[in-house]
Amino acid sequence: MTNGAMGERGLLDVLLLQDYNTTVVVLGTTALGLAAGFAGTLLLLRKRALLGDVVSHAMLPGVVAAFMVMRGLGGSGKNLFGLLIGATISGLIAAWLVPVLRRASGLKDDAIMGIVLGGSFGLGIALMGIALNTPGGNQAGLESFIFGKTASMIRADALLIGWGAVVVLAATLLLCKEFRLLCFDEQFAASIGRRVDLLDGALMLIAVAVIVIGLQAVGLILVIALLIIPASAARFWSDGFVPSLVVAGTVGAASGWLGSTISALEAKLPAGAVIVLVTGGFFIVSMLAGTRRGLILRWIQAAGLRRRVRRQHLLRAMLEAGEGVGSVTIDMVCGRRRWTAQHVRRQLRRAQSAGEVLRSSAGAWHLTPSGLTAARRIVRNHRLWELFLIHHADIAPSHVDRDADLVEHVLDAPLMAELEALLEADTTLPSSPHPLGGVT
Repeated sequence: MTNGAMGERGLLDVLLLQDYNTTVVVLGTTALGLAAGFAGTLLLLRKRALLGDVVSHAMLPGVVAAFMVMRGLGGSGKNLFGLLIGATISGLIAAWLVPVLRRASGLKDDAIMGIVLGGSFGLGIALMGIALNTPGGNQAGLESFIFGKTASMIRADALLIGWGAVVVLAATLLLCKEFRLLCFDEQFAASIGRRVDLLDGALMLIAVAVIVIGLQAVGLILVIALLIIPASAARFWSDGFVPSLVVAGTVGAASGWLGSTISALEAKLPAGAVIVLVTGGFFIVSMLAGTRRGLILRWIQAAGLRRRVRRQHLLRAMLEAGEGVGSVTIDMVCGRRRWTAQHVRRQLRRAQSAGEVLRSSAGAWHLTPSGLTAARRIVRNHRLWELFLIHHADIAPSHVDRDADLVEHVLDAPLMAELEALLEADTTLPSSPHPLGGVT
């Protein structure tokens, strides 16, 4: 069999989950990514994203302390359940310390979290050094809790992750309404009798559970990436609570599946790191192509706004320059807007293609009926906004023209209708520096 055929067969075996170890790893990491996406979205919306980083790093001293305690009691110290219990306890202590220290010291959250993170991780490294230098301690494998051991995941690890993911998803769905209130309007949630402190505690328990089950897969350093990156990527696709959960969970699950698959195809690539890199790739794609606030969409919208603003300025300049004469020349428009002749020609061509201006045989330009209607509406909006700034923003009449130029283009129809009714009803309104000049 050729190398190409062998490679193709290996790819099919991995994709079809023919290999037992590959199946365990792929299913385990996919479940972890799904649970991390859900939990990370809750943390991000609750503005507790960095708290997950604190908790994950704070689990190291718990793992090492549990190892040392079990060794002291005569065991091997390698019991996974005991190690995870130690990690959970130390993680919860760290989560509890952050608000306690904040209230006691008056420092801001970022400073407190930095102190707890650095102190707990330093304690864990110190305890790790003691454990590793203890003779006959059977310490091999403790470092896997820092960097993970995805490729060597066994069936028990995958089952632990799977059941943990089920618990996280069930808790999130069960408390979906309460978490929505907590994340978007904490004060309203408290006013209708919801125990915000208990909900915060439930949210932290969910985050701790995800971090604990992720220790075996990607380690305490990389698990935070699975919590934060999918949730951040989801924000480029939706602002809704449930859609954000779905997108983040999908990104997390896809990252786990694709990352572990790539690692299975190339043995030299560590699975945990590849999973995080794939997650980062999904984030970059979301940041660029997201339908809610992706950069490409924003660039398109900004370009459209610039074109609309230039067109509106052109129509307004032609209307004002042509009052009493009708037709205008390029020089007349340049004098109104301080534009170059080349720029005016380009804008006139675009307006001509839109059917808003026409060029006469003499070389002058005039507005078509549709262009005249649009120009009158633009001038009307500009003048109304000037008057509003004079009356309600207390801006001097000599300074409102520039401000109106910047704002008039983003006013929507309902606001303009409200503004027009307000201004027409107010007989005490001072005169605008630019009278409406018959524009209706």
